[in-house]
Amino acid sequence: MAKKENKNIHEINVKIEGKDWSNAVDKVFEKKQKTVKVDGFRKGKVPRSVYEKKFGKESLFLDAANDVLQDAYVKAMEDSKLIPVVQPAVDIKGISEKGVEFVFKIITKPEVNVKKYKGLKIKPEKVEVTDEEVNHELGHLLERYTELVSKDGKVESGDVAIIDFEGFKDGVAFDGGKGENYSLEIGSNTFIPGFEEQIIGMKVGEEKDLDLTFPEDYGAKDLAGAKVVFKVKVNEIKEKKSRELDEEFFEDLGMEGIDSEEKLKKEIKASITAQKEVEAENKYIDKILEEVGKNVEVDIPEEMVDEEVNRLMGRFEEQMKMQGVSLDLYYQFTNSSEKDLRNQMEKEAYNNVLYRLMLEEIMNLEKIEISEEEALKEAEELAKKYQMEKDEFLKEFGGLEMVQYDLEMRKVMELLKELNK
Repeated sequence: MAKKENKNIHEINVKIEGKDWSNAVDKVFEKKQKTVKVDGFRKGKVPRSVYEKKFGKESLFLDAANDVLQDAYVKAMEDSKLIPVVQPAVDIKGISEKGVEFVFKIITKPEVNVKKYKGLKIKPEKVEVTDEEVNHELGHLLERYTELVSKDGKVESGDVAIIDFEGFKDGVAFDGGKGENYSLEIGSNTFIPGFEEQIIGMKVGEEKDLDLTFPEDYGAKDLAGAKVVFKVKVNEIKEKKSRELDEEFFEDLGMEGIDSEEKLKKEIKASITAQKEVEAENKYIDKILEEVGKNVEVDIPEEMVDEEVNRLMGRFEEQMKMQGVSLDLYYQFTNSSEKDLRNQMEKEAYNNVLYRLMLEEIMNLEKIEISEEEALKEAEELAKKYQMEKDEFLKEFGGLEMVQYDLEMRKVMELLKELNK
């Protein structure tokens, strides 16, 4: 079966030869000459004929090709007048003393046919906040401000025990198994199974040996499934003291104008409402994009999807770094690989590319434009919002054109909302 020709994939051949090529090879030799070692010659004094006899002329060609690659790319773009949508791939078709021939694989924007994008009757979800949700959030708030107070008696579930501990395997202390004045909430399941349960009933000053077994799947291989003894001493016991909606609590809360239960509940309701409105708006936009996307005909090159996967992978890696987790550690935790993660992201990447192409086509159909003045005003407002200088913001954002593009996409999205009510 013949492979379907893709009109958006172009192969552009560019030759660098003659004086341009000989000059590039000469420059490479001059660099090599400064560092190469040949018996009988000082660095920088090796004759060209000796160098070529020992290492071969070909040893200069690849570096020379690399040096002229950018010029070849510029020539390919100028001659072809093509606008690539992804970073072009490049191969060397031929290379010799006479010159080098590059083949650039340039992928241009595919043709997009949006068959229907009006009158789809898509409504946003109504946002409602119940009293139960407000009370639930109020309970969480009270819990966050719970106080810990010292108590006499024995450790109970829910208490915080301040303990010293040290773990031993076969009578020898192991790394990472020691702590002093450690605050352990009983019932939090922070430690290995059985540890917290055996603390229950202990008194202040009491010491105890805990016989325990590490889980078979424990991260440290030398401790997985191992029988150990933890020597534990309780230094202090604290219990949680529930807060009341009184004057002291409102002072600790520090929310301006909030000095009663009624006002606090009103504020909580407003906060939940705002959060739900954002979530509803995002779902509404996703639904519009999904429905309009069903009416789009386009042959998306896989290279565009791969590049979007790369972008998503980079964003995910940054998110993990902010949590102190590297990608390698993430793969270990999830028993997965880079290939697994890329596969997970393919659908999102494809949809991102599809929706971007779709919105750009609708923008053209509706003749939506954002002027440079509008973009500059937006850049100034955003820079002020993020407390940055305008030039600094534009550099971080990707330039004024990216601000224009972002505004155009937002304007198209607002139009789609109006057209599909």
